[in-house]
Amino acid sequence: MKNPPYNPLDKKNLGKSIAESMLVGEVHPLPPKEFEGAGIYAIYYIGDFAPYMKLKEKNLKENYSSPIYVGKAVPAGARRGGLGLDAKPGKVLFKRLQEHADSIEQTSNLKLSDFKCRFLSVDDIWIPLGESLLIEMFQPLWNHKIDGFGNHDPGAGRHKGKRSAWDVIHPGRSWAKKLQPNANTMSELLKEAKEFLAAEKRPSTTVKIPKDV
Repeated sequence: MKNPPYNPLDKKNLGKSIAESMLVGEVHPLPPKEFEGAGIYAIYYIGDFAPYMKLKEKNLKENYSSPIYVGKAVPAGARRGGLGLDAKPGKVLFKRLQEHADSIEQTSNLKLSDFKCRFLSVDDIWIPLGESLLIEMFQPLWNHKIDGFGNHDPGAGRHKGKRSAWDVIHPGRSWAKKLQPNANTMSELLKEAKEFLAAEKRPSTTVKIPKDV
């Protein structure tokens, strides 16, 4: 069966274009300097936490090629269920990266200086598509196996849920301590993380990544 003709407007090709635009961008500290916009981002780890050493090796040798987490930040209208089209995003993307930096700083076994990020301001309607393509391409550890990094405090009286895998492995967030225990122990979750990284597949799309400057 012949391959169909290339369609630049196919949603997967559009998503790939957005993802690649971010991946050739500059690598920044986490959090970066304050800026305006909504969009997509990737976070990279280069520290000495033993279970994540494979990520450190790949990111240093291959110039930040393996994000540990990918996410998005959309304008307020989109969060409320609307499309958020033409809504003024303000600094929503920067604020999301700052939230992640705050989470990392509260842990007992991670250092904020060991994290870098890339980000791209994107028109509202393309943000979910770009994020989905990045997650599919890289299958980041904190998106696929160790869940909970992007969680927020559920608020007073709403702590009946269980503690996330991320908060078990990286304890420290004060609100997470109020949640119910996770069914899995730290050692069990770390074993799963190591196995996941050992079986990690290469990205489905090859992107030339520039050196950190």
